[in-house]
Amino acid sequence: MSNKEKAYKTIRLQIVSGKAAPSSSIGPALGQHGINIMNFCKEFNQRTANNEELPVTAVITVYPNKTFKFTLKQPPTSTLIKKVLGLKLTKKPGSGSKNPGTQVAGSITDTQLREIAKIKENDLNSYSIDEAIKIIAGTAKSMGIDVKDL
Repeated sequence: MSNKEKAYKTIRLQIVSGKAAPSSSIGPALGQHGINIMNFCKEFNQRTANNEELPVTAVITVYPNKTFKFTLKQPPTSTLIKKVLGLKLTKKPGSGSKNPGTQVAGSITDTQLREIAKIKENDLNSYSIDEAIKIIAGTAKSMGIDVKDL
C-alpha cells in the first residue's frame, strides 16, 4: 500500500482497551468494508494491552484495497472525570448527575481538571492547557459536577 493511496472511508469506534472482539459492534462496522476483523482485533488488543480497562476511540482509515490503519484517542472526557472523582464508570457516556443543573454529582478542583487536560491535550482543539481546562470544565458542568477553584 502506498502512502499516496486515497482512503475511501474513516470509521470511529469506541472500544474498551484490550477487549476488542469480532462478535461485538466491531464485526458489522468493519466487515461491511471488507476489513479482516480478526487482524484489527488482535492489533487493537495488542496496542491497548497495557492500558486500564477504559474505552478508547479508534479512528480507522480504510483503503480501497481493503487494508486499514488506525490511530487511538484518549478515553472520553466524561470517563476520565468519573475516574478522577471515583464515580461509577458506566457504559453510558456522560451520566454524572441524573438532573444536571439542579442535582450535583460531585465536585472537581482545578488540579484535577489540569490532570485530565494533560491526558486529553492532543485530542482537544485548544492552543493552551488553560483552554483545555475550560473545555473539560464545561463537560464537567454538563454532567452536573461542581467546578471548584476555576
